[in-house]
Amino acid sequence: MIAPSVLSADFANLQRDVEMINASEAAWFHVDIMDGVFVPNLSFGLPVVEAIHRHATKPLDVHLMIVQPERYIQEFKAAGAHVLTVHIEASTHLHRTLQAIRAEGMLAGVALNPHTPVSAVSEILHDADLFCLMSVNPGFGGQSFIPQTYEKVRQLRRMLDEAGSAAKIEIDGGVNAQNAADLKAAGADVLVAGNAVFKAPDPIGMIAQLHGA
Repeated sequence: MIAPSVLSADFANLQRDVEMINASEAAWFHVDIMDGVFVPNLSFGLPVVEAIHRHATKPLDVHLMIVQPERYIQEFKAAGAHVLTVHIEASTHLHRTLQAIRAEGMLAGVALNPHTPVSAVSEILHDADLFCLMSVNPGFGGQSFIPQTYEKVRQLRRMLDEAGSAAKIEIDGGVNAQNAADLKAAGADVLVAGNAVFKAPDPIGMIAQLHGA
């Protein structure tokens, strides 16, 4: 599954880029929410998510890079989120937050920063529908992929298989045509791609290439 990151879209032509993703082989829209506290950058808030949802024909995969994400679960549901991912590093009561996300009818995701070992999620393998491994340090687009991610994917895939969990593994950061096939082989299910898609001469063709990797 390919989830283009709209953080790399042209915000002056957002509807055009949303319609491009609608027409592509992408499965989801990946929407990054940054608060300038958990990460050093600011992105956009609920009104932009609502605007994307109005034009999107595919589900919204909303990634909260914010402190105390549990405060906004109902608001992001109302804005159109299909998947709502919170960071393990930002969630003091992670199990409760995941339960609250599922209670709103969304898929619950957990994101891990590059320094966080996958063993940190060993107690919640059945409580999340998605585990997002950050393959760059969160907060900015255009960063280089961290190679250690491959081993983390393999470790997490073993953990999920042994536990009988159907949760998906998502990779976010530095995904491109050069590493997509290796990530898929390691056990990834969802690839988030920003600059690789939106800076490509043919974005729809690039999505197809990543999808077929």
